[in-house]
Amino acid sequence: MDSFIRSTIVLARAAATLLLAAVVVSAGSAVSFAQGNLPIVRDAEIEALVRDYARPIFKAAGLSKSGIDIILVNNPSFNAFVAGRRMFINTGALLQAGTPNEIIGVIAHEAGHIAGGHQDRLREQIARAQTMAVISSLLGVGAMVAGAATDTGGLGAAGAGLMAGGTEAARRGLLGYQRSEEATADQSAIKYLEATGQSGAGMLITFQRFQSALSLSGARVDPYQQSHPMPRDRVANLETLVKASPHYDNKDSEALQQRHDMMRAKIAVYTQGQAAASRLFKKMPGSLAAQYGEAQSALLFGSPRAALKKADALIKIQPKNPYFHELRGDILLRANQPEKAAEAYKLAVQLDPAKSGILPIAYGQALIATGKPGAVKQAVAEIKEGLGRDKENFNGYAYLAQAYNQLGEVADAELATAEGYYYGGNYQQAKIFAMRAQQKFKRGAPGWVRAQDIINYKTPKKKK
Repeated sequence: MDSFIRSTIVLARAAATLLLAAVVVSAGSAVSFAQGNLPIVRDAEIEALVRDYARPIFKAAGLSKSGIDIILVNNPSFNAFVAGRRMFINTGALLQAGTPNEIIGVIAHEAGHIAGGHQDRLREQIARAQTMAVISSLLGVGAMVAGAATDTGGLGAAGAGLMAGGTEAARRGLLGYQRSEEATADQSAIKYLEATGQSGAGMLITFQRFQSALSLSGARVDPYQQSHPMPRDRVANLETLVKASPHYDNKDSEALQQRHDMMRAKIAVYTQGQAAASRLFKKMPGSLAAQYGEAQSALLFGSPRAALKKADALIKIQPKNPYFHELRGDILLRANQPEKAAEAYKLAVQLDPAKSGILPIAYGQALIATGKPGAVKQAVAEIKEGLGRDKENFNGYAYLAQAYNQLGEVADAELATAEGYYYGGNYQQAKIFAMRAQQKFKRGAPGWVRAQDIINYKTPKKKK
């Protein structure tokens, strides 16, 4: 009898775990990120633009000093989500949003989740739901056991129903809680937009897009089985507030809209192919965004000579745009002209107001490609500068290791490799290379100490 009860408790906990899994999946790709499978996009231009969108919103939400990271995800769907102090935005959302205001509304909504502490409370609700599922399962088992002992089939069936009903009630309760938090985040977003003098029209466009997609799908959706409010209800709840705002008719500046369009052009070419940007801006032929898309397309699918001509034309229009010089560097590096590429990247670094860590790393990559010892030494300094701004850029450590190898500094190369594995989440390989590096460093030296930190790092346990 005791073993039967113990195995029943395990089954009940398994049922609760399945409930939790269903909830986690509804949160999007955050689980994949934790497992290292989330396709992350790194681009200095796009990251700088999205941070510019977020900065006033974070200040209004009291998050400007909270160290919120914005992560770009290579996914075509219009989606964004938060996990801890990280906000994830899909490239599909950036591409589909016709104006900056639409993305700013998305950021404001997600900031509402972070500022409201919704994730912490959601974990509490999940724990309660698990407890409820376990209790319901145990009560159901008790009824089934009693039914079996008394040969009462009806009592056994009731026990099975109690188990199923308890789990379903816990799930519905949790989904209801999530819907209320989503509505709260919507209200917070409106408050942040109001405080920054921005329109909420972009939020309405986003929810109307969801409503239209749901209508076109022809699906019959039970609103009580969803983790988010129905788009129709969200539009109805927000429309009056948004249209009553004195900022409703405020538009994004022409300069910001232009940067947004150029971002969309880049994403379109890289994710949808050669003609994507042309289709995107067919009503604006010859616009700067369309020209930028053509230059990016020439880089990926055309000849370096044609691409370089288009990049130079862009630079002539905006000579202080760091990302046009970055594009020029990309083209020249691909054309096997690393010295000229290094010059272009150097100018991009100097002109970059956002001080991205990505550009110095690209500059260092070009310097390495020259093969000249003096340039390679400079590459080490540039890459370390970039990593100082962006320490989790694990690709940067690969270039740093390459530079150290060319200079014959093996210990530093192996430590850089260990750092790359560490920030890439491969802790086993990180420890292996850290131990190899440590054997070559003098005991107590900075490199030896850092290697020891990696060796001593305790790998996070996977959540069951």
